[in-house]
Amino acid sequence: MAGRDPIQISRRPGDRVRSLDPVWYAGYGSNLDAERFRCYLSGGRPPGGSRDHPGCRDSSPPLDDRPVLLAGGLYFALESRTWTGGMAFYDPELPGAVAARAYLLTADQFADVAAQEMHRLPSGPLELIAAAVADGRASTGPGRYETVVCAGVLDGCPVLTLTAPWRAGDVPPNPPAPAYVATIARGLRASHGWTDERVADYLAGCPGGPAKAHP
Repeated sequence: MAGRDPIQISRRPGDRVRSLDPVWYAGYGSNLDAERFRCYLSGGRPPGGSRDHPGCRDSSPPLDDRPVLLAGGLYFALESRTWTGGMAFYDPELPGAVAARAYLLTADQFADVAAQEMHRLPSGPLELIAAAVADGRASTGPGRYETVVCAGVLDGCPVLTLTAPWRAGDVPPNPPAPAYVATIARGLRASHGWTDERVADYLAGCPGGPAKAHP
């Protein structure tokens, strides 16, 4: 994984979605770490976290996963119920690129992952997939991770991620907790092959990011 070049993802007018099942889920925060993401699939509590996840109704591993770069920026704000400290959010309107790990999931698995991110129980298909693909984004509520963004297309399948409906400048920044930073750092090293120095520079350069230190 670490030796693969990341794929640049952006929404382009010529992109064609061939299928809404499967879909790519792009994790840009703690879900960069495959072990942490497995808790959303199989259930359980991630190391350093304080919340148990019920898991997906289908706990099968991802069909594939790849390092990707999403057009936009990363920022930290609010207070995490799992890690304490600030939470990572994606703002596609910010300049730059966000390092993410795209997991190829069934549409039902993505719906279950999204439900858990929204602090809901997995219960059924997520109608927001088609709406997000058509319009670029769709929201199921006003809260954190209740907005689905279609960042682009990869191999004919939409690249979807979860974020908040607001912009980075609309909320006060809040630095993330050390356990959260360590989990993100593990994911960046494993999926993108980044050094500690590059990880530290990247996170410190985000609004609300931690002070530069080797995570």
